[in-house]
Amino acid sequence: MRRRELVMVLGAAAAGWPLAARGDEAAAEKLSKAQAQYQDSPKGIAMCATCTLFVAPRACKVVDGDISPNGWCRVYATAD
Repeated sequence: MRRRELVMVLGAAAAGWPLAARGDEAAAEKLSKAQAQYQDSPKGIAMCATCTLFVAPRACKVVDGDISPNGWCRVYATAD
């Protein structure tokens, strides 16, 4: 698990979002688009396609549903 992902999981736990054990790792269940404050458009130059949590072609490691590469949400994480 990358450092940013670990910080996100710990932040989710602190915020009271449910955690589920998956094998040896604890992983946050996916957030709804509303919880993540997802939008289908970028925020400035920040967009899902440049986020470390984006899974091509249209998914995210932490946000549930169809995710646009041009979208953005509050858990956006740039590469280190």
